[in-house]
Amino acid sequence: MDNQGATADPQLQQFIEIESQKQRFQQLVHQMTEVCWKCMDKPGPKLDSRTEICFVNCVERFIDTSQFILNRLEQTQRSRGTFSESMSE
Repeated sequence: MDNQGATADPQLQQFIEIESQKQRFQQLVHQMTEVCWKCMDKPGPKLDSRTEICFVNCVERFIDTSQFILNRLEQTQRSRGTFSESMSE
């Protein structure tokens, strides 16, 4: 058995990364739809201005909250990494 499994094909890695990004995007859209669906009173051919404003505000809050959580997780990981490094010295 050779060592090809350890160094994967770059095209395969790129394909996997692209598919993973698509999956994350679809999950994000699904979550936003679940959260913001409350804005839709009744389906119709067009959105009225109130519904449109509700959707825009909901999506913006969803994005802001997601970004806040990601930033907080990054800070926590950095502080743990700094703490772990100082403990190993």
